[in-house]
Amino acid sequence: MIVSTTSALDGHPVAEYLGIVTGEAIIGANIFKDIFAGIRDIVGGRSGAYEDALRRAREDALREMVSQAHGRGADAVIGVDVDYEVLGTSNGMLMVSASGTAVALE
Repeated sequence: MIVSTTSALDGHPVAEYLGIVTGEAIIGANIFKDIFAGIRDIVGGRSGAYEDALRRAREDALREMVSQAHGRGADAVIGVDVDYEVLGTSNGMLMVSASGTAVALE
């Protein structure tokens, strides 16, 4: 399946718009990751644990979105947008959401 942030695909005309598809993934912050991330931030390093968790959450959200598109018989998802939102009473959770338009191509 083609997944693109653009609203059109060169050489692949859209035959039918099949609707909006979405995917979400929510991850919680782990206390040990927080401690080590804080230490890395002090010394100017990158937080590999957070980067890995974000990458997995983004991949999960995109996979869920593509699964919805497959269910509608789509060949592609265009206009894809990925958003990140902090959730929870103490901002201890992160939601990654992906949305786009499922389309059938000619």
